[in-house]
Amino acid sequence: MTLNLEFKKILLVEDNPTMRKAIMEMLYMLHAQHIVETNNGIGAVAALTQDQFDIVLCDYNLGPGKNGQQVLEEARFNKLLPVGAVFIMVTAEQNQSMVLGAMDSRPDEYLIKPFNSQQLLNRLERSCARKHFFEDIARAADQGDLSSAIHYCEQRLGQDHKNMRMPLLKMRAELAVDTGDYVTARQIYLDVLEQRDLPWARQGLGIIAFLEKNHEQAIDVFQQVLNQNPMMLEIYDWLAKAQEAAGDNLEALDTTHSAVDLSPQAILRQKKLALLADKTENTAIAEKAYKAAIKLGQHSIHKSSSDYSGLAKVYLKTNATAEALRVVEELHQQFTDDPEAELRAAALATEAYQKMGDAALTRQAYEKMLELNRQFGNRIAKELRLEIATVCRLNEDHQASDRILDELVKSYVDDPEFMSDIKKMCATFNNSDYAKKLIQRTRQEVIEIHNQGVRLFKEGKLNDALALFEQALAKMPDNKTMLLNMAKVMIYDIKANGSTREKILRTEAAIKKARQSGIAHDKITELQMALAKITRPQSTSHQS
Repeated sequence: MTLNLEFKKILLVEDNPTMRKAIMEMLYMLHAQHIVETNNGIGAVAALTQDQFDIVLCDYNLGPGKNGQQVLEEARFNKLLPVGAVFIMVTAEQNQSMVLGAMDSRPDEYLIKPFNSQQLLNRLERSCARKHFFEDIARAADQGDLSSAIHYCEQRLGQDHKNMRMPLLKMRAELAVDTGDYVTARQIYLDVLEQRDLPWARQGLGIIAFLEKNHEQAIDVFQQVLNQNPMMLEIYDWLAKAQEAAGDNLEALDTTHSAVDLSPQAILRQKKLALLADKTENTAIAEKAYKAAIKLGQHSIHKSSSDYSGLAKVYLKTNATAEALRVVEELHQQFTDDPEAELRAAALATEAYQKMGDAALTRQAYEKMLELNRQFGNRIAKELRLEIATVCRLNEDHQASDRILDELVKSYVDDPEFMSDIKKMCATFNNSDYAKKLIQRTRQEVIEIHNQGVRLFKEGKLNDALALFEQALAKMPDNKTMLLNMAKVMIYDIKANGSTREKILRTEAAIKKARQSGIAHDKITELQMALAKITRPQSTSHQS
């Protein structure tokens, strides 16, 4: 295609004035009219927040502050890029770790300096043509309307697009995985592999095996792909997931460590490395990874108080109490007016002062932790709430500890990994029977409510079923079974009795809450597709 830049909104992010001027001149030579320029990452995010751009040309190294990778991460995280926008990462860096780091964030193109106007035009034409070709599929998927995305994808596959056939097949298979249609996805990947031995098709087979809980098979597939493609960073992540799911935490640690060695700028992978090192009691690796995550987080959307908390706990484990308190103070400074951070800090300070034998400071920190937990306990991560329960137990406050554990089990009883964490915590205090009985009792309660709700639903008493699940969620707000039941009944109510704006918004909120609770992706997608089919029938009217 011949690209016309005249009506394209372009954002240029480049810290070097001379290079920025040169790229501006190239763009003007290519008839660009609407160009916004900035010399740093903060300016880039501000521009993306204020306006929608068709093309972003962003340098990787932007001096102090956010780099190009962090700009792209934040733009995607906050949905600042339109579906059809093109993001091109520009850099003079050619060493392996920097290149892999830039590519790890998956820009649409990667352009190495120096380049001329023709090279720039070639990249822009290629990227814009590809984005335009897939735009309706991507937009439907972005809106959660996967049935329409599948229709558009199959429509393209039925046309003569030879150069795009493999990317279309890849997208179609991924949509099948997203909708839980593993039979279709597997067949597409196998058909592709009969034609060409493409790593993404083998990876797809591994992902299906993982999602079907065939973890050993998934490990074998991912390992084979990795042996042939040692720079394919995404495979390391999937292999580590499969190894962890299979209980091979040390193998998962080694795999993630290898990926971090290749691409040390990926903050989420550093966080995962720290957690795995913590889980396997490898304090040296955990300390290094938490420090890396903290450093990378200074200018990242993924900055988190949990990294500071993790590092402080490593120091507490190694009896470096003074270092732990130093990190707690840094946590205070970095996260002002953040209830979760304050709660983490109070819990850590309680443990640190207790180790130091200072009863007065321990009590002071503990009382602050309890007060913060009373105010914000229902809004914080379950892992932190379990830590608070542990600190309560360490301070012989069994009543407070048991109350938190009771709330956690009710909300997360269908999360086997977290229930295992609760059992381990109780076992530490010789209280295994309490956890076992609490979990059994809660599971029975969930089953009874579920059965009663299903009975009401079958009797056509939708309002009564909704009321039952609402009452249950008041007691167990993050229970996956209740959240799924609630969303399903809401969708059926819209289907049976008609939709209103209020009903749709409530149902969308219920699905969002279900997604945030960690319910399997294919189940969330099933809900989204069911809602889309009812509320946007025109989008599925062309399906065969």
